[in-house]
Amino acid sequence: MKIICIGRNYAEHAQELGNEIPENPVIFMKPDTAVLKKGSAFYIPEFSNDIHYELEVVLKLSKGGKYIQEENAGKHYDEIGLGIDFTARDLQSQLKAKGLPWELAKGFDGSAVLSDFYKKENFDLTNLNFSLNKNKEKVQDGNTSMMIFSPEKIIAFVSQYFTLRVGDLIFTGTPKGVGKVSENDILEAFLEDRKVFDLRIQ
Repeated sequence: MKIICIGRNYAEHAQELGNEIPENPVIFMKPDTAVLKKGSAFYIPEFSNDIHYELEVVLKLSKGGKYIQEENAGKHYDEIGLGIDFTARDLQSQLKAKGLPWELAKGFDGSAVLSDFYKKENFDLTNLNFSLNKNKEKVQDGNTSMMIFSPEKIIAFVSQYFTLRVGDLIFTGTPKGVGKVSENDILEAFLEDRKVFDLRIQ
């Protein structure tokens, strides 16, 4: 199972981090060991003093393929969920400054939080609301209409480079409002009005 992540897919998030708006999807990956066990707390790793939450809509691939055409890409996933891409922002900044890959800052153990997955037919994926509360205060409020690259464009682009397989996950990018977590914070994720997970920071 691959975890493929899309960076800078919401213009206001790219701007809040001082990044250019990309012409093509920005791709990075997490290993399967990044998935946080369901029901577990998230423990801040010793190597970072600046862990950020990034809430994202996640696609679960139901059909594999290579060189998938955008007009057919919707047939390759039938479930969606929410996930948090935890990022060691201090480490990422150090790596970026040296022109090095980001994986140490993105792929560490527990850095991928996942909700349950839900049939996509129950949602309007072109106008899907999702949000994150930290300690009961809303910190991220996203809508898929604000994506630079749609799920179908992402699948078509990624499949030019990687063969996609059933069960692969695609994190589709985070809206503005990312921020630092601290010990004892409580994060709650909402898909439309449904709370799909909560998480304690340790």
